[in-house]
Amino acid sequence: MSCPYDAILFDFDGVLADSEPLHYECWKQALATFHTDLDWQQWQRACIGVADRNLMAVLAAGCHPPADPEDLWAQYPRKQALYREMVADHSPIPREVRTLLHELDAIPKAVVSSSLRPEVEPLLAAAGVRACFAAVVTGDDVERHKPAADPYLLGARLVGARNPLVVEDSALGAASAQAAGFVCLRVPGPLEMPGYLRQALGRPSDGR
Repeated sequence: MSCPYDAILFDFDGVLADSEPLHYECWKQALATFHTDLDWQQWQRACIGVADRNLMAVLAAGCHPPADPEDLWAQYPRKQALYREMVADHSPIPREVRTLLHELDAIPKAVVSSSLRPEVEPLLAAAGVRACFAAVVTGDDVERHKPAADPYLLGARLVGARNPLVVEDSALGAASAQAAGFVCLRVPGPLEMPGYLRQALGRPSDGR
């Protein structure tokens, strides 16, 4: 069965990579001296899909006393270092996702993430799937982040797509896809994503 879309645009965290718990734990450690009370449930509710730079206002409001977002942003290098340590031994990109990406080699694909490039590109390369993507759009590449349409419009333009399918896990990401005028497939997480996407593409579960 032919693909009804001319490309697939994937969010990264929560779609390709099971990395949100890692981001949460790294920020929690990096900001320990700011006495933040942000818990995992709050992170899931308020932080998923938010660009790193914009996340500072959310995290600063949860500090005691409330902190200056710029002071928190100064801890970003520490957060990056912690993240690299955590993913060094175990890729957050599941085997099932890697298998699916190689199955879809005939369909143009791009990653469209709110995370910054150093937290996306190395993980794709380490998992052996960077070559599966014609383009990688990150938070470095656009001025207006999700839920604005800009990230997905850029991703579509880079792969020459007019009718792409967007795969997202967050409400902000889905709103970005909708603003761009693209069909969006919402998935609950990376482990479930391959099954959801195969069904959306009319492919059997064995990938044929």
